[in-house]
Amino acid sequence: MRRPTPLPPPPGGQRDTSPRPLIPDVADSPGTGTAPDAGEQASGALDATAPLAPLIPLTASEGSGAYSRVPDGAPTEPASTDGAQVRLRDLWRAGRARRRALRAEVRRFTVRQRHRRLAWLGAGIGLVLLVAGTVGVAYSPLFALQHIEVVGTSQLPAETVAEALSGQLGTPLAAVDESAVKAALIAFPLVESYTHEASPPHDLVVRIVERTPVGYVTSAAGYTLVDAAGVALATTQDPPGGYPGLDVAGGLGSDAFAAAGQVMRALPDSLRTQVTAVSASSPNDVRLTLAGSEVVWGSAEQSAMKALALQQIMAGRPGASAYDVSSPSVVVVR
Repeated sequence: MRRPTPLPPPPGGQRDTSPRPLIPDVADSPGTGTAPDAGEQASGALDATAPLAPLIPLTASEGSGAYSRVPDGAPTEPASTDGAQVRLRDLWRAGRARRRALRAEVRRFTVRQRHRRLAWLGAGIGLVLLVAGTVGVAYSPLFALQHIEVVGTSQLPAETVAEALSGQLGTPLAAVDESAVKAALIAFPLVESYTHEASPPHDLVVRIVERTPVGYVTSAAGYTLVDAAGVALATTQDPPGGYPGLDVAGGLGSDAFAAAGQVMRALPDSLRTQVTAVSASSPNDVRLTLAGSEVVWGSAEQSAMKALALQQIMAGRPGASAYDVSSPSVVVVR
């Protein structure tokens, strides 16, 4: 960058190094009432030997930030504080206006977030009210139990089961006592399992799976009908018709009885109705008497295949004295 050319010196080869006043006290000299003559105004020269008057700040009414000289001998008074008070008040007002503007900008830039938050809050409140209303209605008398329907029974009268559960009538469907229902159904030995479901507004459906009798055992009390688990279903003085007699070593709680029960449960209805006697000396030696023929079954394993093989061999070789299906792949007929 090229350096600028210095200014030429004033005429005479000497620079004026005398101090210059900030504001020429041309009209500020009180008491004189005279103005500088024409020669001084034309040249603009000032008396360098005259002492400078002190500078004092003007008040707010005279102009903020301006200074004026006080002539020598004039009394000086402290500046008024009204201007400072006005400036502090203005600063406070300006700060408050700035804070308001900042808050308005923040609200403007976060309006979408606030709307989203309000939407989620409204959805949550609506969900809570919906759940509370649903629960309140479900436990109200509007959904009181008035009718009990029992399905799935064949040996057990459905009316008897419904009568045993009548204590739940008038109870809201959502407040049906599970333990009371279980206690009422346990009293029926023929009930193996059950489920119940509410059918609004006033119905309760009870689905029952009955135990399947596999035969009867003889005791001092008479003839007791039992299922595959050894549960006593009924006791009569005469042998129950349509069921075989059970002769099992070890009684109802033995492994031999469990194997015999599994075999009877695996038989199709066409074969089960023809069985007149079941014997088992061990879990691996189950024998059936079927339509006047003896059937050597063996263990309870592969009972489905053994039943199918027995049906086929009886259809092809009826009237045999014995059938050995202990090995279903090789059936022996005697």
